[in-house]
Amino acid sequence: MINAPMGTSDLDAVWQPDAPVSASFRQAISGQLQEFLDQQAEVLQPMGSELGTVHRMAQELLNGGKRLRPAFCAWGYVAAAGRPDDPGPLLRAAASLDVLHASALVHDDVMDGSDVRRGRPAAHRQFEALHSAAGWLGDPATFGHAGAILLGDLLLMWSVEMLQRAGLPDAQLRAALPLVQAMRTEVTCGQYLDVLAQVHPLHPATGSARNAAAAALADENRVVELKSARYTVQRPCQIGAALGGADEALQSALAAYGSPLGRAFQFRDDLLGVFGDPLVTGKPAGDDLREGKRTVLVAHAHARSSAAGQELLVRLLGDPRLDDTGIALLQDVIISSGAKDAVEAMIDDGYGQALDALAAADITAEGRIALTALAGAAVHREL
Repeated sequence: MINAPMGTSDLDAVWQPDAPVSASFRQAISGQLQEFLDQQAEVLQPMGSELGTVHRMAQELLNGGKRLRPAFCAWGYVAAAGRPDDPGPLLRAAASLDVLHASALVHDDVMDGSDVRRGRPAAHRQFEALHSAAGWLGDPATFGHAGAILLGDLLLMWSVEMLQRAGLPDAQLRAALPLVQAMRTEVTCGQYLDVLAQVHPLHPATGSARNAAAAALADENRVVELKSARYTVQRPCQIGAALGGADEALQSALAAYGSPLGRAFQFRDDLLGVFGDPLVTGKPAGDDLREGKRTVLVAHAHARSSAAGQELLVRLLGDPRLDDTGIALLQDVIISSGAKDAVEAMIDDGYGQALDALAAADITAEGRIALTALAGAAVHREL
């Protein structure tokens, strides 16, 4: 699956350090994904026409997104080694990270009971609707969950295959694989820790509320580090840099850049999940409150609220029937407690730490410009 090398004008369009996730870059990643999916369609076709639905849903999941993980990977390479002469293998390797991400989104939506993903019904809801429309035996919801779990598993396997078939030299692939494997383990374990956090009560059974709040913040910060910071920024940067022959010093510098920036990225997502515009987020307003997500934002709100505010959080958070009035009440608790401002301050702090680490790193000029711009793109998203 090796493409012909890109022409000079194509390369110039893709590699714009001051616009590291430009339309041209996103189109290049989308093109690699579409080529891979076209090949997988040929693999699935002999197995049965029923798998056309699975392939279509995979295409829908991969047709969009911010492409930040591929961008951090590609520009991590440039930071270490400059622009590649033939970008095809690098872009394919970078694009495989979005296949892994699609897998995680499918599984997340099942675990969270989400109805919508990127403006469309979530995968398990689509499988459920397919069952209902066909009048098949059994429970549509059970079928929906089974179909989505298997789709997520398939996407995970495809992400491995796409990386292995990217056309990278063996030495480059060997250098990057330990980081890829660490990322897969970290995001999966971080997801389990997140699931575990969701079942802990907001009110402590024993001990002080202050100690319980401190413990909740510590737990959520650990989840954010594994599930988001390393997965979204740090590991993609380090994977790209490894492909470019980065030494240990550069890998350490990228960790110092990626960890605080990745946390800031997730904190911005937490704010979007509560206060975001559905046209931007692709999910209903306040959906994180309806799903009862225990985020750093919620932990801060509970720690800082009055007794009445804490009672509202305990009573309303996670109620699937939560209406606009209930969402507005919880939003007011979060704002009035100072939690929203506290998380904004954490975002600013993480962004500043990332830029400081980048300023001290020994990287290429284009890599520095691009990773600086990517830091802004990660945290400066409108609510």
